[in-house]
Amino acid sequence: MNPALRLRLFAIAMGIVMVGLVAVGAPEVRDAIVDDEVDTVLTNPGEYQLSEEGAVETRAVFPSADIIDVDGATIDSLELVGTPMVVNLWFAACPPCQREMPDFAAVDELLGDQVKFVGVNPVDSPTAMAEFAASMGVAYELYRDPMAELTDALGTVGFPYTVFVNARGQIVGDAGVLTADELTALITEYFGIEQGTDA
Repeated sequence: MNPALRLRLFAIAMGIVMVGLVAVGAPEVRDAIVDDEVDTVLTNPGEYQLSEEGAVETRAVFPSADIIDVDGATIDSLELVGTPMVVNLWFAACPPCQREMPDFAAVDELLGDQVKFVGVNPVDSPTAMAEFAASMGVAYELYRDPMAELTDALGTVGFPYTVFVNARGQIVGDAGVLTADELTALITEYFGIEQGTDA
């Protein structure tokens, strides 16, 4: 079976199980789902490379995968590499994605000439993806990942999931849900870019 299809079937099955647990009143599950402040806790998948001092420098190289732009053209994700980049994996029915997307749009408006923002959606149709993103104020590049090739290659374990990629194509950091302040701080940390400065 196709790995992407297997992943999707597993996600659907888990969703059915979670709904069932909520319906029968499992309090821990219900509270985790209903509490709007609880976000997905992510591990950091992938391989780490250490500097001579032992500090983590990069985890992995941004992978090659087929993704589809808003016009329906397929590109290799490696075509995006070449400038500092924030890649956000999301889908419209994800509440934490809904919370953070306006913040991503705002930071893109401030820093988008120095950092490339990219949204990758493995779930929604082209129309649903574009309409929802527009309603959130998003003006940055959007791509679909219908076979979950890039999603899987990045080792995604929850949504939203954001990776920070330097101009050489190295993944230098990742995160779950972010506020505008947190996103800006990470861009400064990973790329040395601040509002009002040039890269």
